[in-house]
Amino acid sequence: MGKGSAQGESSLGTCQSQNLAAWLMEANKLEIRPFELPALGPKDVKIRMKAVGICGSDVHYYKHMRLADFIVKEPMVIGHECAGVVEEIGNEVTHLAVGDNVALEPGVSCAHCSHCKEGRYNLCDEMKFFATPPIHGSLANFVVHPASLCFKLPENVSLEEGAMCEPLSVGVHACRRAGAGPHTKVLVMGSGPIGLVTLMAAKAFGSPRVVVVDVDENRLKMAQELGAHEVVCVSTRIEDVEKEVLEIQQKMAADVDITFDCAGLEKTMRTALKATRSGGEVCLVGMGHVEMKVPLTAAAAREVDILGVFRYRNTYQLCIDMISSGRINVKPLITHRFGFSQEDVVKAFNVSAMGGSAIKVMFNI
Repeated sequence: MGKGSAQGESSLGTCQSQNLAAWLMEANKLEIRPFELPALGPKDVKIRMKAVGICGSDVHYYKHMRLADFIVKEPMVIGHECAGVVEEIGNEVTHLAVGDNVALEPGVSCAHCSHCKEGRYNLCDEMKFFATPPIHGSLANFVVHPASLCFKLPENVSLEEGAMCEPLSVGVHACRRAGAGPHTKVLVMGSGPIGLVTLMAAKAFGSPRVVVVDVDENRLKMAQELGAHEVVCVSTRIEDVEKEVLEIQQKMAADVDITFDCAGLEKTMRTALKATRSGGEVCLVGMGHVEMKVPLTAAAAREVDILGVFRYRNTYQLCIDMISSGRINVKPLITHRFGFSQEDVVKAFNVSAMGGSAIKVMFNI
C-alpha cells in the first residue's frame, strides 16, 4: 500500500511528469521527490490526491522523527488526512467509478487476526496506516489504496471536508466508545483539533451540555464559536487542579458524566479523574505523555472507568453523513491553506508546528 522509494537527485529533472510526494528525509527536512506506486490490484483504486491535512502526529514525526514507539528510520512520505478523485479502478471494483470524489480511510488492517474478526480492526497488530513508519503516506499527486477504504462523497461535501473525516473520526469513535448521548454531560480537556472535533461529535450525538478546558484563550474562543456551552481557561500547574476542578463543576452546573482527555498529559488526566462524577467515565484520547502519575486508587474507589481510544473504526460513512446533513460543520477548523510545492510544504509544516492561530492546515493539490 503506497510503498515506494526515493530516487536519486540525478533523476529528479526527468521525473516531473511522474508521481511526486512530500518525503520526510530527516528531522525538520521535507523534500518533494518522485514516489513510485505499486501496481493497481483488482480491488484497488488509484486516487489523484486533492486535499491533505496536517495532523499533530505528522508534525511530531517532522520535528522528532518518532511518535511513541513508531520511529522513522528511513525517508517516508508524510500525510494521512486525505481525499481525492478516482483516477483508475481495479477490475473487481464495482462501487466506485472514475471521477468520483472520495475520502480515504488511511489504515489497512490484515482482516485475519482476532481483533479484525471481532470488528476491532483499529487494534490490528499488522495495521498498515498512511505515514506510520514504515508505511508511506498520502501527501502526493497519486496514491493506490483499497477501494473498500475509499468512501464516495456526496455532491454537497467538498474534498477538504472529505479529508476532515479522518480527524473527525477520532472524535466520533471516542463518543461511541464512551456512550455519549442525550443523557450525558461532557467535559473536553483540550481544544486543539481533536478536542474541537470531539466537542462537535459530542453535540452531534446529543450531549445536552459540553464544557471545554484549555490553557489557550484563543482556542477556547473557537470552542465557544463551535458550540461549547462553557469554557474554562486553566494553568499548566498541577497545584491548581483542585481549584480548577471546582470551577469546571460550577460551569457544568451538573455532574460530569464523561470526560474526554484530548491532551493526554498528567495534569489533564488528574483533572479529568477528579472532575468526573462517581460512576462516570474518563476517555483518554490524547497521547501527550507516555507515562504519568495519577490518583488511580481514589478514582477506582468512586468507580470512575478509564477508557482508551486508538484511532477509530467504522466511522467514515457516519462522518460523511453528519457533514452532509449539516449536523457537523468542519469548515471553520481549516484555518490555513497551501499548495503543493517545495516551498509550500515546508512553510505549511512550520505553520502547523508553531500552533498559535493554526488549527487545521490543509494542502490543496
